[in-house]
Amino acid sequence: MTQASAIATLAPLVLAPALLGVITRTKAIVAGRTGAPLLQPYYDLAKLMRKSAVYSRTTTWVFRAGPVVGLAALLIALLVVPLGGVPAPLGFEGDLIVFAYLLGLLRFLTVIAALDTGSSFEGMGASREVSFAALAEPALLLGLAAVARKGGSLSLSTMYAHVDATAWAGAAPTFALVAGALLAVFLAENTRVPVDDPTTHLELTMIHEVMVLDHSGPDLAFILYGSALKLWLLGALFVSLVLPVRSGTVWVDAGTALAGMFALAVLVGLIESAMARWRLLRVPQFLVGAGVMAALALVFMLG
Repeated sequence: MTQASAIATLAPLVLAPALLGVITRTKAIVAGRTGAPLLQPYYDLAKLMRKSAVYSRTTTWVFRAGPVVGLAALLIALLVVPLGGVPAPLGFEGDLIVFAYLLGLLRFLTVIAALDTGSSFEGMGASREVSFAALAEPALLLGLAAVARKGGSLSLSTMYAHVDATAWAGAAPTFALVAGALLAVFLAENTRVPVDDPTTHLELTMIHEVMVLDHSGPDLAFILYGSALKLWLLGALFVSLVLPVRSGTVWVDAGTALAGMFALAVLVGLIESAMARWRLLRVPQFLVGAGVMAALALVFMLG
């Protein structure tokens, strides 16, 4: 493994939970509170790993396999996502499609694990999850297709390598549309405000949180760690686009991308401090808008 590949692989494995800590600290600072420590997500994961899991007699092996296989899908996805100007350790033609399918596999496993409990409450959350996913996934694919058209490749590492200052100068409006679409998908896929509130436990407003209520112990730790990795993965696609630093020096490119990732976490904290969660009826409009921006970007790239 090269130095660049090691950075692209190890950085998210170690730093992904820190993004959640930055978001929480930002919200606490804006609200004038002391808030939880920056490393609280790591403490929570360690505490859950020391506990034992509790399983209902209603559930089957599907419920137990969901968190494990879902985390495995995210770990594989890490291998194909670049970190700014640092290429992914496992880049190949068509890995864009593999990445999308891995995220789809994660969602499928989360949904069937929730349905396996036999709870109508978790079924409600699963229904909302797949309904919004049907709008978020096209926006993601269309946005990435626009970048792929510019880069002339279906490999994430190759197509993002062509997104530099020169490319932005020639297609700034198009890249701005893609960035807006990716940011919307980032917020929706990671259940952040204004689409969902990861800190709420109100029955009528929960989407993702309701699907994991029956998980405990290490299973819940896998889910929380997987959520942090997904936050990193989708955030990396956005940051790699809006910070087109391609110096060719591994440490400069990686440092810029890491700074961008934590700046994105601060931005999410500011958004959640300034906005309230929208009604469910407004979420489809938000995601359709993201899809329209991505589609327009692709049309401009093809034109």
